[in-house]
Amino acid sequence: MPCCTKCQKEESLYYRAYSGEYLCKKCFLRSIESKAAKTISKYSMIEYGDKVAVGVSGGKDSLSLLYVLKMLFDQHPNNGNELVAVTIDEGIKGYRDESLQIVKDFCAQLNIESKVLSYQSLFGIDMDQAMVQRSSQKISSCSMCGTFRRRAIDIAAETVEADIVATAHNMDDQLQTFIINLLAGDVERIGWIYPEPVQYTQTGMKKVKPFVEIYEYEIAFYALQRDIPFQSEECPYMNESIRTDLREFFNRLERDHPGIKYNAYRSMTKISKVLRSSMPPSQPNKCSICARVSTGDVCSVCRTLSIL
Repeated sequence: MPCCTKCQKEESLYYRAYSGEYLCKKCFLRSIESKAAKTISKYSMIEYGDKVAVGVSGGKDSLSLLYVLKMLFDQHPNNGNELVAVTIDEGIKGYRDESLQIVKDFCAQLNIESKVLSYQSLFGIDMDQAMVQRSSQKISSCSMCGTFRRRAIDIAAETVEADIVATAHNMDDQLQTFIINLLAGDVERIGWIYPEPVQYTQTGMKKVKPFVEIYEYEIAFYALQRDIPFQSEECPYMNESIRTDLREFFNRLERDHPGIKYNAYRSMTKISKVLRSSMPPSQPNKCSICARVSTGDVCSVCRTLSIL
């Protein structure tokens, strides 16, 4: 491999096709950490004194995010920020147990508080049960799980009195979400894709995505180079989602046209920003069943539970 493009000293171990850079290990790691820090700053994601709850699943993205935020907070101890990991047990037999142990061990290694909540304790049903009960219903596994997970993370963050919920959604996730909303004709949701945080829930928490401008495969390479343990096994229910098709589609385009994901992301961000600015101020409703903030009379969680 050629010499590192940035430091001009070390032998490179990574070729960044979309920029044409050859990077050594140190420069590659620094580039990912610097990108996350710049994204946090650019969109004012975290402020002085904020307590941040990181949604940690046990996968490469969330554990890498936890590590990066821990490193950034340790570099600036006078900012008064706190970090806690929140993990959700969906109740998927033979899959979730491994990741729960990985998260527990990694949090202990980093000396970070960890909070675990389960679908069963919160909703009275786990994913394995939900998959059986929805057999005759037109609702996908990822739709159910995503609805429950978002609510569960919110509740977990509230129990630790967090100001911020940080999730490890990357650029690939963001592009897939944009296309899904585009195909569904959901213009309002496209507006909410813009990375700038907004307050939500009864407590006014904000949700942020510090990895939103980083490619998924670069986060995976980062985790490997940092020796971050993560669960590589994929969820057994994931193939019902259109996300799998969109992930393969964008990866194929990126292989043939390096940088096309980043170009698409910039266009998507411009569109979502315009849509966000044109949206009238929202008047939050309360779900008539659970009394939590909802866009309609009944929230998505209660609607899903009623279907099941």
